[in-house]
Amino acid sequence: MQFKRLLYLGYYLKELDKKKFKAFLNYVSSTEHIPKTSILLDIIGASLKHNISILEYFQFHFYKLSSKERETFAGTGYMYEYQLKMNPKASRQVLENKLEFLMLYNQFIHHDFASLKDIKEDHAVAQRLLSNKSGKVVLKNSIGQCGHGIEVKNCNELNAKSLIHRLEKTGNDLVEEFVVQHKDLMKLSPSGLNTIRIITQLDKNNNVEVLGARLRITVNSTVDNLAAGNIAAPIDLETGIVDGPGVYSDITKPSEVIHPITKISVLNFKVPYWKETMEMVKKAAMINKHNQSIGWDIAITDEGPELIEGNHDWCKLLWQLPVNRGLKPSLEKYIK
Repeated sequence: MQFKRLLYLGYYLKELDKKKFKAFLNYVSSTEHIPKTSILLDIIGASLKHNISILEYFQFHFYKLSSKERETFAGTGYMYEYQLKMNPKASRQVLENKLEFLMLYNQFIHHDFASLKDIKEDHAVAQRLLSNKSGKVVLKNSIGQCGHGIEVKNCNELNAKSLIHRLEKTGNDLVEEFVVQHKDLMKLSPSGLNTIRIITQLDKNNNVEVLGARLRITVNSTVDNLAAGNIAAPIDLETGIVDGPGVYSDITKPSEVIHPITKISVLNFKVPYWKETMEMVKKAAMINKHNQSIGWDIAITDEGPELIEGNHDWCKLLWQLPVNRGLKPSLEKYIK
């Protein structure tokens, strides 16, 4: 076990964002009055004992927690092994490839889409997409992660030929109609699509249970990922009402009760069509039972909810940071 943890620690060091690490280290040392050497030694011990990444030490606020409290957090290593068990490599392809996902879960998707291959073979497909009512298209890589490389383009700036050129130049291979979000979400933050993340889990009898729901809120960004500098807030599962502030994954930034740009209240925001949203994800979770634990990204439009994508490696930060506590114990029964 210890040797395996050393391998994980090596991986965490290899993948470390050194600029962010330095900023977090300086911040904690200054605000908590802890010598940097003590923090560094504690990071190594905590990573080996709890299988967390180096940045998660800061993001989970381990420097403030007791050993018992630390044990409740699910870090990168734990989640990798958990999600590998729940969503085996042989079945997770449909969640890794956005095109495959859009086709399998088509009944829950209401916006138009096409692959680069489709557009090359028939320019009429491009014209159909460029004539959509939103006036915009979203260019993505079908196997892209965390919003990297996504572009939002105005339809009137493109034709079939220039669309193909832009896709090839940026390494993208998927075009989707821009989803126009519900007017209440547009008021909250108009810079990008603010999605709902709902995590479903199948139990041993294939009953759908919900592990949590979060509102991902853009802050002057076209994508809503935490990694892009945005905030996420917890949603009460019964009411669909946000019951906590929006939090950043950057520990140097304070939580937001009010949106920092629009000044609309994050706390007590009510997600429209909540009942319909919950019903939809529970139905979607039953489509492919080989994937037992999925993080669904949902858009809410004026007409209702629709799926954007499903994630087999749903984010442990997005799940735990908004509620300010470790949630690993809630997963133990599914392993057993």
